Amino acid sequence: MAISTALLRAVPGAFILNSGIGKLGLDEGSAAGLQQMAANGVPMVENMTPAQFGKFLSYGEIAVGSALLLPFVPTRIAGAALTTFAAGLVANYFSIDSMTKDDGIRPSEDGTAVAKDTWLAAIGLALLITGSSKKKKKSDKKK
Repeated sequence: MAISTALLRAVPGAFILNSGIGKLGLDEGSAAGLQQMAANGVPMVENMTPAQFGKFLSYGEIAVGSALLLPFVPTRIAGAALTTFAAGLVANYFSIDSMTKDDGIRPSEDGTAVAKDTWLAAIGLALLITGSSKKKKKSDKKK
């Protein structure tokens, strides 16, 4: 694994894993608040109880963080996991009017912390592309 790929995986992986571990045993009130916010971008989470959502969120973050940190997980798989995770975060950003300025794109003061999740999406896409190109290069060498 190239150093550049390792860095793209390690930094968000450690951050997301830590976030997921921090959400283990999340109380129902906190889980309900996070669920309400998440439902703006991913409406299907409303079908869960707050306790179910809290577990889903913490286990999901632990899984994504671990996939990024574990070197035996293929880069494309880790990139796909990060891209999917980030897509949900970015969907929230664009779904909540107070997160963006009047143009609907640039972050408002409230949205700046969430707008950084676009970086996670870009990293995930870069990992997907990097992982795909390595597989293609290996098959080209076999010919």
